Amino acid sequence: MNDLTIPLVAVTFLAAGIVKGVTGMGLPTLAMGVLGALLSPLAAASLLIVPSMVTNLWQLLAGPRIGALARRLWPMMAASMAGTLAAAPLLASGNGGATTTVLGATLVAYALYTLIAPPFRVAAAQERWLSPLVGLITGVIAGATGVFVIPAVPYMQALGLEKDDLVQALGMSFTTSTIALAIGLASHQAWQVDQLALSALAVVPALIGMWAGQILRRAVSSATFRRWFLIMLALLGAEMLLRGVV
Repeated sequence: MNDLTIPLVAVTFLAAGIVKGVTGMGLPTLAMGVLGALLSPLAAASLLIVPSMVTNLWQLLAGPRIGALARRLWPMMAASMAGTLAAAPLLASGNGGATTTVLGATLVAYALYTLIAPPFRVAAAQERWLSPLVGLITGVIAGATGVFVIPAVPYMQALGLEKDDLVQALGMSFTTSTIALAIGLASHQAWQVDQLALSALAVVPALIGMWAGQILRRAVSSATFRRWFLIMLALLGAEMLLRGVV
C-alpha cells in the first residue's frame, strides 16, 4: 500500500461502518466493493476479516435468542462454512481479473435483487432442505469473492423472523462466513500476520462509523438511505464487472 491507499482504506471502513450502523448490514459488501476497486480482491478480503469479525460478533451477541437461532439455522451455517472453505482457493489464487468480474456481478445481482424483487416467504417444510442449499451457495460465493450476502440475506428475510431475530441471524451468518474465509485464506498462505495487523487497525474507523450510523438512523429514513446505498453498490459492481471483462 502507498501513502494514499491507507487513508482511503480508513475512509472506506468508516463509510462501511456508517452503512452498517444505519441498516444493520452492508459493511463487508461495501468494503469489498470499494476496496476491490483500489486493491486486488484478495487484499481487500484480507483487510476485511478483522473488522467484519468484530462488528458481526457485536451484532450476534447483542441479540436475545442466540441459542434458538443456532438450533434453527445450524444446517445453513455449517453448509456455508463448508462452501466457503471449498471455494477459498479461488480467491486465494490471486487471479484478480476473474475475481473482480465475479465480485462485480455479485454486487450488481445483490443490489438489483434487493431493489426490485418482491418479498417472499419460505414455508417451514421448505426450510429443511433450502437452508443447507442456500448456505452452500452463499459459502461458495463468499469463498470466491469475500461477499457473504447472496443468497443468505434474501433467504433469511423470507423466514419470517422478528426484527431483532433477523438482525441477530444475519450477524450469525456473517460471523460464520468470516471465520471460514479467514481459515480458508490462511490455509492457502494468502492471509499473513502483517495483514492481520492492518486488518485490526481497520476496526477503529469501522466502529466509529457504526456509532455515527446509529445516530444518523434517528435523523434519516432508513429505507431512503438503504435505497441509495443499493443504487451506488449496483453502479460500483457494474464498473468492476466491466473492468474485469474488458
